[in-house]
Amino acid sequence: MHIDEAIRSRRAIKAYDTNHSLSREEKDELLQLALLAPTAFNLQHVRLVEVSDPALRQRIRDVAWDQAQVTEASMLVLVCARLDAWEKDAARVWAEAPQPVQDFMSGAIDTYYRGKPQVQRDEVMRSCGLVAQTLMLAARGKGLDTCPMDGFDFDAVADLIRLPENHAIGLMVVVGKQAVAARPRIGKLAFDEAVIRNQF
Repeated sequence: MHIDEAIRSRRAIKAYDTNHSLSREEKDELLQLALLAPTAFNLQHVRLVEVSDPALRQRIRDVAWDQAQVTEASMLVLVCARLDAWEKDAARVWAEAPQPVQDFMSGAIDTYYRGKPQVQRDEVMRSCGLVAQTLMLAARGKGLDTCPMDGFDFDAVADLIRLPENHAIGLMVVVGKQAVAARPRIGKLAFDEAVIRNQF
């Protein structure tokens, strides 16, 4: 599927074909594509928790407003990120760059993040969004459907997946084959209202 068509046809699908499944290899390919998304300062701080255990998925559904897609879609992915990657992983992810680049990035990252917890959180949320969108478009390109979700108890889900304290959940994404066609798009704002040229 051409990328333009994937973008135009991607919809948040709530009802999934429970007979459709994805192999481990198919899931891994989608996850690998998602991880090609850009992340702040190349920190690669996003962690994808692919939940395949049916009992765990049911427990997540129980704290996700009982939304059926949590258990009925072929794949459930929690898009999380490590909040302290800026401090722990900067040298590692830039180790293959020329030394002047390593030195510059080390200083720039430290200056940008140190002592700024809101910046640290904002950056991982932006990166989670980029990775999630890449996952959804990769899936759509393969003829699959998705739904990004934040309608769940974040603390309860964090407990269920044993999220480390230095991580945060951005959102979750389900992937599968739709069982019901998407409803028509409604309420779209006019292009000229949503797009501003140069300044408000």
